[in-house]
Amino acid sequence: MAERVIVGMSGGVDSSVAALLLKRAGYEVVGLFMKNWEDDDDAEHCSTRQDLVDAAAAAEVIGIELEAVNFAAEYKDRVFAEFLREYAAGRTPNPDVLCNAEIKFKAFLDHAMRLGGSKIATGHYARLGERAGRIELLRGADAAKDQSYFLHRLTQAQLARVLFPVGHLKKSEVRRIAREAGLPNHAKKDSTGICFIGERPFREFLNRYLPRRPGPIVTPAGERVGEHIGLAFYTIGQRKGIGLGGSREGSGEAWYVAKKDPASNTLTVVQGHDHPLLMSRSLEALEASWVAGDAPPRPSRHGAKTRYRQADAACTLTRAADGGISIEFDQPQWAVTAGQSVVLYDGEACLGGAIIA
Repeated sequence: MAERVIVGMSGGVDSSVAALLLKRAGYEVVGLFMKNWEDDDDAEHCSTRQDLVDAAAAAEVIGIELEAVNFAAEYKDRVFAEFLREYAAGRTPNPDVLCNAEIKFKAFLDHAMRLGGSKIATGHYARLGERAGRIELLRGADAAKDQSYFLHRLTQAQLARVLFPVGHLKKSEVRRIAREAGLPNHAKKDSTGICFIGERPFREFLNRYLPRRPGPIVTPAGERVGEHIGLAFYTIGQRKGIGLGGSREGSGEAWYVAKKDPASNTLTVVQGHDHPLLMSRSLEALEASWVAGDAPPRPSRHGAKTRYRQADAACTLTRAADGGISIEFDQPQWAVTAGQSVVLYDGEACLGGAIIA
């Protein structure tokens, strides 16, 4: 009997081609569409219904079954509640990282096993390798689409049950394969926005769940230059939406958010993209997780990302103990943000990461 693989199909081209390639490789493929958000599932903001239609249309062309499952309760408990807690504490979380660890590769994986699957597959741009008896998480072949950053919390047990069929391909190749196979979503726009929630006016969306707590906007010298609507609605390095466009003095450069102080409910802003307060030579991070297992790598040289769309920054891991790490960068890094993930690499291999404190 062919090995049964359950493919998470979102309605997008990447997961559809993942299913197509597995079917061509001789696997018994079943598509699974996940619905994980219900609060305002309407035509104005959420494309869940259209995504399901697209997934079903692709599954029909590929010649596989498509099932649907609702993980909205799990998503709200495991991902969204933490998302709100982090924002309320003045940090800027990355929901995609938590969503992968808790929903796509936990709730979905468990459900797939109940459906008789031996493995799951997704359309992520990442690859798997093996070294010293351990599974390695490798960057996707398309550097512009590599998603290993978002997958750094996956464990050996999870990775042993996962396939990434498009990880060795460029995005242009994925679209070509989809077009030539007659998949109706071959030209569909890539999804953006919050994981499983989608694109929304973010400040308006957040305001439905977190109260506004206005407070002073000050310069590093303590001069009050405005009022913010609540620290949760701003992030380090933010330029737009601060409301200081008409009050620029001195250098005449744009204002940027440089610091948030929850204790005093104060937002500190600076002028100029490269202001010293926006640059960091080191960071501390907590809740570390390592792809190879519980033991962290020894203090050594690495490349690191403090945000997704960023080139690797040369750094030294100086401490890795008690679930936390310390990192020193060769060059100052811009807008290092509490709540985001710092992810370490050894060449092509993603080693793991931690949440910036």
